[in-house]
Amino acid sequence: MNLIKESKTLQATYGGSGSFKSFKDLKKLYKQTKKMGLPLSQKHWTSDYWFGAQRIQGANPVLIKLARSIPTNLDFDPSVVKEILGGMTLQEAVDAKRIFKIDLKVLKDLPCAGGRTICCPIALFYLDQKKNDLLPLCIQLFQEPNETNPVFYPTDPPYAWLVAKMYYNNADSAMHQSITHLGFTHIIMEGTVICTHRHLSEAHPMFKLMAPHFLFLLAINKRGLDKLINIGGWVDKTTVYGVEGMLEVMRRKLDVWKLDEDPIPPADCARRGVLDKFVLPYYPYRDDAVAVYYLIEKYVRTVVRHFYDSPDKIEHDYELQNWAAELVRPREEGGLGLNGIAGNGRFTHVEQIVSVISAMICTCSVGHAASNFMQYDE
Repeated sequence: MNLIKESKTLQATYGGSGSFKSFKDLKKLYKQTKKMGLPLSQKHWTSDYWFGAQRIQGANPVLIKLARSIPTNLDFDPSVVKEILGGMTLQEAVDAKRIFKIDLKVLKDLPCAGGRTICCPIALFYLDQKKNDLLPLCIQLFQEPNETNPVFYPTDPPYAWLVAKMYYNNADSAMHQSITHLGFTHIIMEGTVICTHRHLSEAHPMFKLMAPHFLFLLAINKRGLDKLINIGGWVDKTTVYGVEGMLEVMRRKLDVWKLDEDPIPPADCARRGVLDKFVLPYYPYRDDAVAVYYLIEKYVRTVVRHFYDSPDKIEHDYELQNWAAELVRPREEGGLGLNGIAGNGRFTHVEQIVSVISAMICTCSVGHAASNFMQYDE
């Protein structure tokens, strides 16, 4: 938000430039933000170690998956990959659970501002067994393999490889901002806040349980829509995909988002094959998020059990049941249309309530902290 406050200075300095002529010019922008200074990543951003570390401790640490097979549309060179892997073939490394992947095919054919194009890359990473570092193995910037869509490797000429990583990170940032951050922790949660106010009185114990985690959400979203996501605003001016592309990514992902998987760290990590520390030993997001989630769940369970000590109390709590029903009611009928709601809109036992409320609190706390607070330094 400090960047927004200083927008007049930044606009006056760079608003009409169109593009930066050098990295020195780019650094001048950050020097205009007097209190924040240069992002910490400016010291490391070119290194392969940092590129890998961004997948597990950066602002978007929820995309990395264990590769259970070799992507069929990745046109890699077996000899180059074997050299990078120290003599192991890619299939052998997959079988040994040393290969990880991120596939951003959801960005394919995305409408972008000004007729621009955003990549929809596939990237493979491997686990360096000596140091347990996650390192990049190769990047293909578009989905269809062909002569104009080569696979890039760390063994390529340094600047060619660096540019490939930059284009990949640009696509990753599009996913981060539209889905991991804005879509999941702001937009979806705005709906749950409104639904909660609509059906649960402020005296309701479940309202009191959730309310502290909804603080300022509506005001922040309103501010963001006015300043960032408006037509001609900061998203249109500073991103490849612009507002139209950002909203399209949200549309593509929100319909498959599930409350009982995506915002619950142990379930999400298990689905992606990275919950096991023997598979991916160094994964700070997983280690912290899973631990905090279990504490949230324990606390929520204690409170819910205290107030609902019999099934009858759940069944006859019309405020709670109306709240649950609207969470799953289709959007066309005035509901949120959420998937993965325990009980599918009708609570019958304590654990269903615990599951839903724990996921919402975790999204507003753990999920938002992980995707928001690292943005500037990333």
